[in-house]
Amino acid sequence: MVAKRVRHARSWVGTAARWARPVAGVALGVLTAAAEVLFLLLAGLAVVTVAPVPAARRRVAATTLRYARRIADWERRRLAVVASEPPPPPLRVSGPRVLGYLAARLLPAALGLLTGGLLVVGAVLAAIVVRSFVAGAMTVADLLLQAFIGSALLLLNLQATASVATLDRWLARGLLESSSREALQLRISELTVSRAGVLAAVDAERQRIERDLHDGLQQHLVALGMLLGRARRSRDPDRARELLVQAHEDTQRAIDELREVAWRVYPSALEHTTLDEVLGMVAQRSSIPVRISYDVPVRPARPIETVLYFVACEAITNSTKHAGATLITIEIETRDAGIEMRVRDDGIGGADPHGSGLQGLARRVTALDGQFDLHSPPGGPTTIRVQVPCA
Repeated sequence: MVAKRVRHARSWVGTAARWARPVAGVALGVLTAAAEVLFLLLAGLAVVTVAPVPAARRRVAATTLRYARRIADWERRRLAVVASEPPPPPLRVSGPRVLGYLAARLLPAALGLLTGGLLVVGAVLAAIVVRSFVAGAMTVADLLLQAFIGSALLLLNLQATASVATLDRWLARGLLESSSREALQLRISELTVSRAGVLAAVDAERQRIERDLHDGLQQHLVALGMLLGRARRSRDPDRARELLVQAHEDTQRAIDELREVAWRVYPSALEHTTLDEVLGMVAQRSSIPVRISYDVPVRPARPIETVLYFVACEAITNSTKHAGATLITIEIETRDAGIEMRVRDDGIGGADPHGSGLQGLARRVTALDGQFDLHSPPGGPTTIRVQVPCA
């Protein structure tokens, strides 16, 4: 008998939870839709304001699309949690479709607000009926009749709420998930752009290596040759000894610079140790304190570690040279079947996303089907966020 009651209780709890999920999802969707309407209005106002300035218009449009994608990703996560589904894959649709989805969400939000309002009104009426029965103003027959009518209306309201939740999911799938043909075309375009970007990044890297060797190491070697020539021609043993000591010091500096150039070409230390330890070595050589947080249980593939290493090194270099930062924070963790790295500094901000260095990093990340985001408002702080898929 007790076991039967327990089964009945569990059945009621399961039924309540099954209906509570759509109701909570629709209620939360109404709140997020209000925030999305505000976002679209502010974004439209910003675009209209900077329309006469092409550079500012492009920057505002890029920022709007970036945040629109984040909002759409959040909505997809909400729908996945409500439906007890796994997290969705990254977005692979164009920016206009994302903005169209945010605008189309006004329909399920309005319907959800209507069903939610009716549910609240029904709860208030139920409280009035119970109060009237307790006060003796309603008979038992009237109470049962009102309970029957209220239960029927409640079931209709819950069914309408479930329909609104279904409409919300249908819009997300229709506007944010590409068809097989569209996905294939988008993938081909991404690979074409990525290949061109990788080639450009390789050429830019070669040019930077050539500049480093020509302007740095070559000058040291020329100076070293002149010192050795002066020491060789000197007839004063003390003077020759001083020149040899200076030549030895210059040799050490040239070796250090050659090692730095080699590290910028490829971090060979990754062959023997993990990424967090290699970044720890980089942090020790940095003139700015670097705080590293590494939470990756399984070591990723070598190309992923290499890309994350270059992004972190470039961010440290930029913060040291241009940002005037006093602290750099690097956080690397596993998230959503991939690896996410965030690099922050407390500098003055204003980093140019179209600079050659940052563009090269973005191309490296895109070559691994990753996402590269830069947020650096004037006054700071600067945050670089990299997401790379990892099997």
